[in-house]
Amino acid sequence: MDINKIQTTDKSNKEDMEAAEEKTNFFTNPGYRHYVLLVLFIGYVVNVMDRAVLGILLEPIKLEFDLTDTQLGLLGGMAFAFFYAVMGIPIAAWADRSSRTKVLSLAIALWSGMTALCGMAGSFGTLLMARVGTAVGEAGGSPPSHSIISDYFPLNIRGTALSLYALGVPIGTMVGSLAAGWGNDLVGWRTTFILIGLPGIAVALLVRFTIKEPQRGMADKISSTAVQATKALPIPVVLKTLWGNVSFRHLCFAAGLHSFVWYGGSIWNATFLIRSHSMSSSEAGSWLALFAAIGAIGTFLGGYLGDRLSSKTGDKRWYMWVAGYATILMLPFQFFAYMSSDMWVMVPCFAIMVVLATMFFGPSFAMTQALATLRSRAIAVSILLFMQTLIGLGLGPLCVGFISDYLKETAGEDSLGYGLVIVGLVNIWAAVHYFLGARTLHADLAKTKALSEA
Repeated sequence: MDINKIQTTDKSNKEDMEAAEEKTNFFTNPGYRHYVLLVLFIGYVVNVMDRAVLGILLEPIKLEFDLTDTQLGLLGGMAFAFFYAVMGIPIAAWADRSSRTKVLSLAIALWSGMTALCGMAGSFGTLLMARVGTAVGEAGGSPPSHSIISDYFPLNIRGTALSLYALGVPIGTMVGSLAAGWGNDLVGWRTTFILIGLPGIAVALLVRFTIKEPQRGMADKISSTAVQATKALPIPVVLKTLWGNVSFRHLCFAAGLHSFVWYGGSIWNATFLIRSHSMSSSEAGSWLALFAAIGAIGTFLGGYLGDRLSSKTGDKRWYMWVAGYATILMLPFQFFAYMSSDMWVMVPCFAIMVVLATMFFGPSFAMTQALATLRSRAIAVSILLFMQTLIGLGLGPLCVGFISDYLKETAGEDSLGYGLVIVGLVNIWAAVHYFLGARTLHADLAKTKALSEA
């Protein structure tokens, strides 16, 4: 027996093990994983900022192109939502099969460039097409981001991590509202679109060259051998498996119906403040920026409470319950926020409404990742976002605009407020699905764990 050969082999194996351990330590280093979360958060801020700017600029766009509220609802809703929803699943499948960081960086570059092109639109039709391009890019944002976060952060703190990522919604809304409101007053809506869109290119480069692709299942301590043996299944098989999960199905309907109310308000809030409270676009943008900053409390609180209560009680159903209770508690504050003509009744009610509205993000995202197997996490997020976008963004703003037009003759400038309140009643339906989903959650989580370990 060749002793030298054995020693060389042992040395080589030892070096391979040390290299693997060093790589694992790098990926699980708290400082680096928090850096990854920060960069993904910035990407989400840019995502939401590019989306939120349209809501502030609807009124000057309406005046320039002589549009109805229904057309504005189409521009702010279905035109974006249909392509975002349809493209989300194939892009997510691509991310489940390849480098998620490459997919994400390309998506950020696309949506940022198309946002800038919105400022060059010469007609309603060309503006509509630019928004479609923005939608296709943004469809590739959250699915790979959620999947990456889930491989850096274990389940017991994943709700908090995803809530921190979801802070991109209120922060992006705040920055977008301020920039769009003041930008419209100072340089016009066209230049505002261009100035808000271009910085995203730099973020795309940051994602591409500074975020390392993590091993799938790393945070769940699933062996690399098991991960390598796990193949990405065909999209129809993944869709059938996920949709057959009762808790996941209820979660998707709950988030979609709540988003019907959420997007119905977020697209129209600036116009509501301008019409019902006689604000300029910069004033409306400033108030909405303040509300968005306050809403960040709810975004963080939802995920934190889900993690905290489920860890303390050992009951994962708290993720569903936190989102459900917050959704139903919104109703009275929605009514007074949109129906009161007194600013000092509207302002506190609006602030509390936004805090409760944003609490669903962290728990919903955390349970989506928990209910999906390793190679279907990006697709699972895309399905959730499909429901949120198609039901929420696609139909919410359109229904508010339709109701506003329908009540215009009898309610005058208050018709938009009535539209927002009527649409807000859908939150009751959303809460029911959260509570129904909680009933089968334990069994469905066990089923997903068994599939991941098989």
